[in-house]
Amino acid sequence: MTVQPEQLSGAQSLVRSLEAAGVDTVFGIPGGAILPLYDPLMDSTTIRHVLVRHEQGAGHAAEGFAQATGRVGVCMATSGPGATNLVTPIADAYMDSVPIVAITGQVPSAAIGTDAFQEADIRGITMPITKHNYLVTDPDDIPRTIAEAFHIASTGRPGPVLVDVSKDALQAATTFHWPTTIDLPGYHPVTRPHGKQIREAARMMAEARRPVLYVGGGVLKARAWGELLTLAELTGIPVVTTLMARGAFPDSHHLHLGMPGMHGTVAAVTALQKSDLIISLGARFDDRVTGKLASFAPDAKVIHADIDPAEISKNRTADVPIVGDCRDVIADLVLAVKAEHDAGRHGDYEGWWAQVHHWRATYPLGYERPADGSLAPQYVIERIGQIAGPDALYVAGVGQHQMWAAQFISYEKPGTWLNSGGLGTMGYAVPAAMGAKAGRPEATVWAIDGDGCFQMTNQELATCAINNIPIKVAIINNGTLGMVRQWQTLFYNERYSNTDLDSRRIPDFVKLAEAYGCVGLRCEKAEEVDATITKAMEIDDQPVVVDFTVHQDAMVWPMVPAGTSNDEIQVARDMAPQWDTEAGEVRS
Repeated sequence: MTVQPEQLSGAQSLVRSLEAAGVDTVFGIPGGAILPLYDPLMDSTTIRHVLVRHEQGAGHAAEGFAQATGRVGVCMATSGPGATNLVTPIADAYMDSVPIVAITGQVPSAAIGTDAFQEADIRGITMPITKHNYLVTDPDDIPRTIAEAFHIASTGRPGPVLVDVSKDALQAATTFHWPTTIDLPGYHPVTRPHGKQIREAARMMAEARRPVLYVGGGVLKARAWGELLTLAELTGIPVVTTLMARGAFPDSHHLHLGMPGMHGTVAAVTALQKSDLIISLGARFDDRVTGKLASFAPDAKVIHADIDPAEISKNRTADVPIVGDCRDVIADLVLAVKAEHDAGRHGDYEGWWAQVHHWRATYPLGYERPADGSLAPQYVIERIGQIAGPDALYVAGVGQHQMWAAQFISYEKPGTWLNSGGLGTMGYAVPAAMGAKAGRPEATVWAIDGDGCFQMTNQELATCAINNIPIKVAIINNGTLGMVRQWQTLFYNERYSNTDLDSRRIPDFVKLAEAYGCVGLRCEKAEEVDATITKAMEIDDQPVVVDFTVHQDAMVWPMVPAGTSNDEIQVARDMAPQWDTEAGEVRS
């Protein structure tokens, strides 16, 4: 007797495919084109669907879930405006190499190209901002497509994959066959580095006198923090961690110089600028790190290791290009450096460290308390980090508060810092924190947001309250678009065009939080900060929103003005560029 394959709908096949891919959490909103999928999704016993209030929230939540757990995040939306509302988080995930799969409904295949109701060519729209994308019109293709999407999103350089499925494909009858193998001709990410380049890199590290380990987010993606610590301690080379790599190397470690870049520490920026060898690991020489590219680290040779060959020599020509997964690259470098040591070749960095120690001691990160007695935002963020501790997850929006969170919280462990780095997406923090908490319910998750960012996506507080996702939100409320105001102060003669949000008056964030089913708190004085944070930490069964009313004109320092050389670093307000190129010093 022949057993006939089980008949089911394309939508049922898609749910089965997600289950087979190991998905347990999906963020989304139903709509006409994707409605056939939501019916069998209701019957799944393994997939939790979190109904968000806006598709952008679904996308950022999928990102937060992925960054917190190391697994692929999943979001869903319907056709047309539902799909286009996912564009920003998809672009964000693409820039920051975050593995997500976005599933969108599409109008029936016969209607594609007719400007049907709620039709948008989401595959065409997202082609430049996805690692790969699909349009599925045959229900038999659904399992293979989903398997490939998850494989592509999570291997090589991680990134977003979009799967657009026509409504008729979801409704049509099919059978379910989960593929046992993935066959993607042309997609073969290189993970193992070439031994010749590794040996050359080790030789250059031994010969250098002013080397720097320039660590990017790729080290976290490769889960290579253990190997990095071994390499750094073996060589004694100074380490800098980019905005996307905070936590990849302990802040408290004596080899760590902090974050480089536009708002990096003087020691980190200066060390890169004056180095004679940069060992770039999973970093891409982003403009926020290099400043004016032509003047960046003029005397340095470059070892550039990255899993994405397109990044090698894209911005800065590599003297030693290494294509491979950072974990394999660094592990092999450790062996090669040990071989150099066994041969009697050790790097001599004593003079370099004397100079680096001077920069670090002379220009530590710091801030001034406002003369009018108002609350310093840096102090608030610093205290959150100290009270919540190194095991908490910190999710930042974009702007001044993001930079202060990167500067004044000590990151000792990997995976504890989430932010929108490459795209710089305002509104990222609340939904990303929601996704992180959904993926890591045992962890304390703080969203550190600005009053401008918060007002873009705070509707997801309702999602958190209803779905028992008790995040904590610190609103650094200066009543303005702070980073833009800072630029207007410095470069536009204090002409504050359209940056005053009047957020201290409208809305009342405490009442807004309470209206969303959260606990709302307010803090306006330094002496109340610790008690307020402690109270927020004690509440575990509801989301908490704290309105910290802070000084309006606090600034982020140090600063390298956009488009200028890192030689132009400024360390305090009203200072002209104070760099002495010949001496390698910031003038007092």
